[in-house]
Amino acid sequence: MKVFISADIEGTTLTNSWNQTHPVTDLATAKMHTQQMTNEVVAACEGAIAAGATEILIKDAHGSAINIDPTQLPECAQIIRSWNGHPYAMAYGVDSTFDAAMFVGYHSAAGRRGNPLSHTYSTKTTSVRLNGMICTEFLLFSYACALEGVPSVLLTGDKMLTEDSLAQNVHPKLKTVAVKDGLGGMIRCLHPNEACRRIRAAAEEACKQDLTDALCTLPKHFTLELSYKEHRDAVRYSWFPGFRLIDDHTIRMDTDNYMDVLGCVSYIF
Repeated sequence: MKVFISADIEGTTLTNSWNQTHPVTDLATAKMHTQQMTNEVVAACEGAIAAGATEILIKDAHGSAINIDPTQLPECAQIIRSWNGHPYAMAYGVDSTFDAAMFVGYHSAAGRRGNPLSHTYSTKTTSVRLNGMICTEFLLFSYACALEGVPSVLLTGDKMLTEDSLAQNVHPKLKTVAVKDGLGGMIRCLHPNEACRRIRAAAEEACKQDLTDALCTLPKHFTLELSYKEHRDAVRYSWFPGFRLIDDHTIRMDTDNYMDVLGCVSYIF
């Protein structure tokens, strides 16, 4: 079995402020949180290996993308660090040779109260919708995996993210682990060791499933709407090819090609 893992940090169990997420600018504060990010990824790897995985590829998908300590990963794992501009972004490296994808340390979407750090790719927006659904980074990049024929089987992060994702009923065999619950600026979080135990168990369960029918059905048409905090951003990004201004704060794109959605993420989100 070959498994792809995309890892973020705002959905790890302890993290609740932005300075905890930036080791490049605030290493002393962020060190504990990048270590927990590493620990949760290792737990997912261990679960996958227990289920039969022999090859694992990890995309460090937060910020500078040099957060995870590679020396602590199992030897069957490889890691992709930093960025190259490919539209797959947080899912870069996934291809049709993988059997399953897992998303670790993810967080609630822009405007959602379930995480003090809720956002969708940047903090410019108050709401992002894809075909009317709350659009998380998980939704964006699990669809990228689906383009390659790879089913998404595990999602870990805050409670609202996991509840929103399950309610959307997109991924038939998705297992989730909520490691914390947020309200406004606070979080109630699992002990770091307990979070890792639950992630390991869920990863093993997810990868042991019969994955024959695990792949989601991609929509045939995509409507992407972004609402910005600043009206000037809405006007500015409405000029991006395929978009139009809907109201003072909102732009919209309609397309039958999901690569059009992924292609705009790094520019207008």
